[in-house]
Amino acid sequence: MRETPRSQGTAGETGSEHPQHRPGRAIAHTTGASGSGTPHRSDGRSPQTPRGARQTDHGGRPGTTPPVPGRPAPLLFLLPLLLAVLAFVTWQVAADGPLRRLDERIGRSAAGHGPGRLTEFLADLGNMQVALPVLGCAVVYALVRGARRLPLYAALAMAAVPALVVPLKDWIGRTGPLTGETGYYPSGHATTAAVAYGAAALLIAYRTTPSKRSWMMPVAAVLLTVATGIGLVLRGYHWPLDVLAGWCLSGLLLVALSWSSGRSRRRQPPK
Repeated sequence: MRETPRSQGTAGETGSEHPQHRPGRAIAHTTGASGSGTPHRSDGRSPQTPRGARQTDHGGRPGTTPPVPGRPAPLLFLLPLLLAVLAFVTWQVAADGPLRRLDERIGRSAAGHGPGRLTEFLADLGNMQVALPVLGCAVVYALVRGARRLPLYAALAMAAVPALVVPLKDWIGRTGPLTGETGYYPSGHATTAAVAYGAAALLIAYRTTPSKRSWMMPVAAVLLTVATGIGLVLRGYHWPLDVLAGWCLSGLLLVALSWSSGRSRRRQPPK
């Protein structure tokens, strides 16, 4: 008699009976089964808890999915540095230290240089009539984009400028480069420009999809702030340390505002 052809799965077995299940052996060698040369989990089917897709924390351990809010922004570490610089400069100016004398020599030599119209224009960037409309437009833009708390925080940061600058002016009582009047330290114009343009950049960047042009607004804010300080010194309206102190004050406010912006981003996903 001709033997009944045996299937490929029973090749090498003796007898023509159906294959019996043996302990430790798979009944059929299918893709992804044990003994087939591939893992038990099919490569074409995503696992329910993919370990490779889970994000890791700072220590390299598997994290949660989705990730939990991280630590405070690294910008917060600038706060001690800004406070230290402001305290040191204020001490030197108030105590008539060597840094103040050097500052006044540099200020006298720099005053009057540069094109008059250009330096006057740069100094005017710190006027409330110029800086506040820029910030107001950014506040409206952020409100339209769905921001609620951050515009309020930006307005509070701007309102804090005179609350911080005026008492320091009265306490230090520094005279200006061209006049004998007091109340020039720190520079209110430099502080106003930095807070207005920096806060505007944060408001415009809020809930905006990151792109290759995301760097443009922060860079523009820095350039406008630096240009304002240069104009104030070249026109003889302020000493260089007046401007530096104003930047330190504005930096404190902007770091707090940036931290608030980061918390708002984590609470509410971008549109």
